Formats: sequence, C-alpha cells, structure tokens
Amino acid sequence: MSADQPIPSKRFGQHFLRDKRIIQRIIDALTPERDETVIEIGPGAGALTSQLVQRAGRVIAVEFDNKLTPVLNEQFGNLPNFKLVMADALATDFCAEIAPAHEARLVANLPYNISTAILQRLIEQRACLREMIVMLQREVVERMMAPAGSSERGFLSVLVEAYCETEKLFDVGPGAFRPPPKVWSSVVRMRFRAENTALSEELFWPTVSAGFAQKRKTILNNLRHASGHLAEVLKRNGGASIVLCRAEVELQRRAETFTIDEWSRIVRAME
Repeated sequence: MSADQPIPSKRFGQHFLRDKRIIQRIIDALTPERDETVIEIGPGAGALTSQLVQRAGRVIAVEFDNKLTPVLNEQFGNLPNFKLVMADALATDFCAEIAPAHEARLVANLPYNISTAILQRLIEQRACLREMIVMLQREVVERMMAPAGSSERGFLSVLVEAYCETEKLFDVGPGAFRPPPKVWSSVVRMRFRAENTALSEELFWPTVSAGFAQKRKTILNNLRHASGHLAEVLKRNGGASIVLCRAEVELQRRAETFTIDEWSRIVRAME
C-alpha cells in the first residue's frame, strides 16, 4: 500500500476518518482561527490535519503510531505552522508542547479502547486547554453525559460534569471511517468550567472512583471498602458512615444517584 494510504492498526484501534462531509462539520464546529494554536490527537492519515493547517495559526499533532511518521511528515513536514509530536497522548504534557502559546483548543478522534483514560488526562491538563471538539464512541458519550439518577451514570459522567460543559453535536456512522468500526460515534464540544476552588481534587477523584467501585452496592458499602489515602482520610474522620451523615446524604443510595453538589459535600466533609 502506498505511503499516502497507510494501513490502520488494529493494535491501536485505528479507524481513519475519510468522509469529507464529516471532516467539514468538525472543522465548522471548531472554526480554527489564524491567531490560535490547535492540538490534534491522532492525526492518522492526515485527513483532518490537512484542513487544520490551512485555517489555524499552529497545529500540534500528537500521534503514537511510529509507522505514520513518514506519512505525516511527507504531507505537512515542510509547513511552518505544523509540529508533529510522536508520543503517547496519555503521557504528553500538552501545556509544554504548545509553548510559547499559553492556551490552545483541541480536536481529536479518540481511540475507543482508551478514550476514558485520555479524557481524564485532558482534564488534568485543562490549565492550557480552552475547548475540545472530540469524537468518541456513541455509547461512551451517552455514559459521559448521563445525569444523576441514570443507570448509565458512572465515574466518567461525574468527572466530565465536574469540569466541563458538554454539548453533543452530531452522530457519525461507521461508513465515515476506514475500516468501518462496528459502532456509531458521536462528536461533542467540551468547554472547561471556571475553576471550582472549593473542590479538593486529591480527595474528589478517589472518592468518586471508590463510590462506583461496585455499582450495585450502596455508597456506604463502597466507601467502607476504600483503600489507600482515601481509606486513611475516612478513618481519620470517624469512618464512612460519619462522613456521609456529615455531608447530609442518604447512606443507602447508590453512587449513580448523586449530583456534583452531593459529591462535593462528601469531599468537604472529609477536609
């Protein structure tokens, strides 16, 4: 196969976007500006990249598959506004890569198998990320946007809601990719909320994670089986039942029923 037609890797869960209408809809949603830096995670064969480099001031493309290096360099390597970063997005310091810019927007067609982990990494890097246009598996988006009380709600739902305002833009069928995946995808817009200074991240993330450890169990049972630093903090505060009572939440509820405000109250009850 020729250099301009790379073979998608099953190992990396690659599905190259090829539908020009979908590419244009993503570009229209992002509306890159001449004076801004745009990060693209997983440029693949460069279908979306080719549009970004024409519109944005700078494009920082982060790609993990070394086999795609010659493909991307051949197309964009001589452009002054293009930078290729061959690295794992899960370990990339995006704030450092966009320097001297202080902030950027991001666009990505995230691999289905590690989308949750990458979203968590991006939230950690939100100090330099203003907005994200992200394509994910449709089922992941449904879980991500599930409200309190929904059976679909989980750790990812709470994490994203705590830090982002999320808007689903449109669905994408399997035929838009090469090779076609077995599932539908969705494109979402994610904007980071103003910093919640009252939220202790050191406790918030482990608490939510522990709360969803076994979804069928109550919040009390799950927190009673917490480990590590969270277990120490709970013990120091009299145990899970005391903390939950102090937070004024019902001990027998399941984690999926809690709102962001209630999670925050649980965390504050341990501070």
